Amino acid sequence: MIKSSHAKRYGPLGAIALLTAYGVIASPLPAFAMHISEGFLPWGWALGWWLAFLPFLGGGLWAVRGRLNEHPESRVLLALVGAFAFVLSSLKIPSVTGSCSHPMGVALGATLFGPLVMTVLGTGVLLFQALLIAHGGLTTLGANGFAMAVVAPWVAWGTYQVLKKLTQRQGIALFAAALLSNLVAYSLTALQLALAFPDSDGGIALSFSKFAALFALTQIPLAISEGFLTVLMGNWLMTYCPEELKALQWIRG
Repeated sequence: MIKSSHAKRYGPLGAIALLTAYGVIASPLPAFAMHISEGFLPWGWALGWWLAFLPFLGGGLWAVRGRLNEHPESRVLLALVGAFAFVLSSLKIPSVTGSCSHPMGVALGATLFGPLVMTVLGTGVLLFQALLIAHGGLTTLGANGFAMAVVAPWVAWGTYQVLKKLTQRQGIALFAAALLSNLVAYSLTALQLALAFPDSDGGIALSFSKFAALFALTQIPLAISEGFLTVLMGNWLMTYCPEELKALQWIRG
C-alpha cells in the first residue's frame, strides 16, 4: 500500500521508478518464456503471426503520435502504464511446455489511451523482456504480440466501454476488462499452440482443449488477481493524477 505522503512527494515519476525496479529485481530467471518461447513455433507459423501483427503495430505508432500531439502532458502517464504492464507481465509461473502463465497489465493502458496505443506499449514490453531477461523471443514476438498487445487491449477496451455504460461503475468495468483480456489472450495462446502442434488423434480441437485446460489451472486465479490489482492502480491514479485523467476523459471534470 502506497502511503499518501510518499505518493504526493514522488508522484508518477517515482511510481515508474519503483515499478521498473521491482520488475527487474523480482523477475525470475528464464526457465520458461513469456507466452511462447524463442524458437518454439515452426517458422511458418512464426512468420504468419508476424504478418498478422505488423499492421496493428503500424496503426499503434500512428495512434501514439496523435495522442501525444493532442495530450503532450500525458507522457508521464503513458510511461507509467507501460511500466505497470512490464512489472505484471514479468511475474510468471511455468505452465504449458514452451509457455507460462502470468498477469499482463494491458487493460489499464487500453482504457486510458485506447487499444492501438497499448499495442505499442505492449510490444515494447515484449521486446524489452525478450532481449534483456529472456522472456519470450524475437521469432515468436509476432504471436506473443498478437495475443498480448493486439487482442488483449481490444478486449479490455471493449469490455470497459460496455460495462461502464451499463453499470455506471468504473471499478466493475475496469476489473472485468483486466479479467477478460487476460483470459482471452491466453485462450488465443492456447489456440496458437494448438494450430502449430495439433494432436495426432483429435487434431486442433483436442490439442486446444488440452492446452486451454492446462493454462486454466494457473491463469484463472491470476486473471482474478490482475483484475483487483488493476482496480487498485486505477484508484491510485484517480487520487494522484486527476488532471491528467480528466484531460483523457477517463474521469469527469
